[in-house]
Amino acid sequence: MHELKVPDNGMMTQMTSLHEERLDFVLRTLKSTGAKRVLDLGCGSGSLLYRMLADEQFESITGLEDSGVSLQQARAVLAEYLREEPPRIRLVRGSYAESNPTLTGFDAAAMVETIEHVQPEQLSRVERAVFGEYRPGYLFMTTPNREYNPLFDLAPGEFREEDHKFEWDRPKFQRWARGVAERNSYDVRFGGIGDYVPDVGHPTQTAFFTRQD
Repeated sequence: MHELKVPDNGMMTQMTSLHEERLDFVLRTLKSTGAKRVLDLGCGSGSLLYRMLADEQFESITGLEDSGVSLQQARAVLAEYLREEPPRIRLVRGSYAESNPTLTGFDAAAMVETIEHVQPEQLSRVERAVFGEYRPGYLFMTTPNREYNPLFDLAPGEFREEDHKFEWDRPKFQRWARGVAERNSYDVRFGGIGDYVPDVGHPTQTAFFTRQD
């Protein structure tokens, strides 16, 4: 993988704008399901959690994050909500590649720009935990579309973030997601977020999983 170059201001603005658009899109999608109990897998510093807490539809929200630093940031961002009695929000330290019975029974879940941080050899464990055990009614996943990277002035093989373990093109992402859906009794449909470019697609690609039962 090429070493990441420092992005120019134009690219930084593009990325920031896409990040905000993506979070708003995910929030609207979760809201459209009618979900009241929602799980944010790989919640990071809490940006999506903060948006959900501002909407009274979401009665119980759990954020799962493996990074202690990110969880500390989330606790600071969400301090006001964490002090509520009873709190609507719960933060859990852990990995969505691991079994956790407390993460079952949610109406919906989100995985926002997180699957690409997983080592490829761990994807089967993620599938077993998330789709086999947690089994949310709906799951909305976003991940970078590798085909769009040249428009961010990235070199071939260069990733958008240093910590990404892979970035999928649309056919590979859709093959993987269809396999996951078929093996675990989900339906899946695909879409995108951000400016669409013919033959390239959207900068962010999405998969919306619906449990068949």
